Amino acid sequence: ELIITDHHEFGATLPEADCLVHPRLPGSRYPFGYLAGAGVAFKLAWAIAQQLDGARQVSPRFRDFLLEAVSLAALGTVADVVPLQDENRVLVRHGLISLKHQPSTGLAALLRTSELADTGRIDAEDIAFRVAPRINAAGRLGQARLAVELLTTRDAHRADELARYLHSQNELRQTVERRIAHEARELAELEHDLGRDRAIVLGKNDWHVGVIGIVAGRMVERYWRPTILIALSDGMGQGSGRSIPGFDLYRALEACADVLETFGGHAAAAGLRLRPENLARFREAFCRYAAEHLREEELVEQLAIDAEIPLGDITQRLIRDIENLAPFGAGNRRPLLMAAQVELAGPAKRIGGGERHLAFVLRQNGAAVRAVAFGMAERADELVAGVRYDVAFSPHLNFFQGTTRVDVHIKDFRRCP
Repeated sequence: ELIITDHHEFGATLPEADCLVHPRLPGSRYPFGYLAGAGVAFKLAWAIAQQLDGARQVSPRFRDFLLEAVSLAALGTVADVVPLQDENRVLVRHGLISLKHQPSTGLAALLRTSELADTGRIDAEDIAFRVAPRINAAGRLGQARLAVELLTTRDAHRADELARYLHSQNELRQTVERRIAHEARELAELEHDLGRDRAIVLGKNDWHVGVIGIVAGRMVERYWRPTILIALSDGMGQGSGRSIPGFDLYRALEACADVLETFGGHAAAAGLRLRPENLARFREAFCRYAAEHLREEELVEQLAIDAEIPLGDITQRLIRDIENLAPFGAGNRRPLLMAAQVELAGPAKRIGGGERHLAFVLRQNGAAVRAVAFGMAERADELVAGVRYDVAFSPHLNFFQGTTRVDVHIKDFRRCP
């Protein structure tokens, strides 16, 4: 028997199978339609466990399995960037508890290599930025079966080997990503009129197909336009796209279907295949669709500031109160705060792999707090000690070597007039 599970948008016809499992299946009355693929798989596993036990309350054996499986469902839900609302919030909340207190052999090894095993807590952002990239790195660079083995092995020694390997693959992925991002920025300036074009479509022969989706996301952050990057080869190009709020990427690809071989995905992220000779036609069609469906004001990212707050009010107690709103992610973002007229206590320092991030100390009315600006190393020259700035940020607790301190993660900053 063939069972197909999925959560993406439907094509013109449904596949032939003994059973299709999808939260938005035509005719379905399932109350929440935005489960991730991992969430759909978890619900199927739960239903099978109940069916085999013949009762709504599953046996202890299946209960232990499902408690372990819910941590995988949480991991996949966060990594797939689906809205952390409704049932997804329930899965992630319980999955994070399971992941912290009873991780599988493989996930325990992965938490150690991610330096999360002894932090006292694991949140959705840890999954998004530290755990999921290591798992994804294997598939992106062509060794997905090793990630599967890590998640299923019961051999602690083998799990440690695999976790270390995935860590090294993630470092390699970051190196490849930085190269492609640099080339994509140069190509965008060359092939697009960024003052006019409302979308970006780029293709190159030596781009790694496993990394272009991440880079497309970086391009969206930089230019705030729907972006599709295509890894070209002799006979076929494979592309990956990311979008901005309000622009349905799947519908845009659907409008360009006549120049594509295949495509799929959803509003925020999608993939495609096309013949290299059709790249120019696709770029023209996609950019034309974007011009028709995006207003000029939508091409500037708007920061929704939740509150203005003095630096002196950012305490551990405040942050713990904010954490009651977690898990944070797509559809339930961490509150974004603002502090006005703050100063740098000293020069900003480049930190992290490739020195891509900035760290500095902010000061206001006698209060000081450490700030980290991820991915903003290129803006280092804009930060001058003694100059006043308005800063938008989210507050975090930093757990390090048994101590806890307050950090702020900078979303944006501007020099005060």
